[in-house]
Amino acid sequence: MEVSLKVIGIIRSPFKEKDRTPIQGVYSDTPGTAEVYPEYAEGLVDLEGFSHVYLIYYFDRAEGASLKQKPFLDGSKERGIFATRHFNRPNPIGLSIVGLKAVRGNVLDISSVDVLDGTPLLDIKPYVAEFDRREGVRCGWYDALDDHSARVHTPEGLRRP
Repeated sequence: MEVSLKVIGIIRSPFKEKDRTPIQGVYSDTPGTAEVYPEYAEGLVDLEGFSHVYLIYYFDRAEGASLKQKPFLDGSKERGIFATRHFNRPNPIGLSIVGLKAVRGNVLDISSVDVLDGTPLLDIKPYVAEFDRREGVRCGWYDALDDHSARVHTPEGLRRP
């Protein structure tokens, strides 16, 4: 089966290089925008009341696909790709939770950006705490990490080592 998706817009950020981009939005306070193409702008109606949204996007600069990858936060061991958030996936689809600061026509002003500038936007979904927050969460191999020294902190946020 083949699936076809439409690009609905583009994500803008100050990040031009993969190795200078935060690995997760929680480590970034960087502002950016998500520009929705005019033909999809009507879909933004009523979004301004949400504080956060999910951005679903295409990793257009991924370098192939792999079923095992060394995670950025634990480069000591390869892990199954589906147990990581690495971009070199069979389907290079990314997901970020960002702060929604404003809706200006077809442009979303966002914060906590962890995406390369010019990344194709596939979808936007509102973050709803009642639906999305879970209690008793386990985080697999990440929970077992004793040494988080692989984290690289910079003024702009956590970056890839």
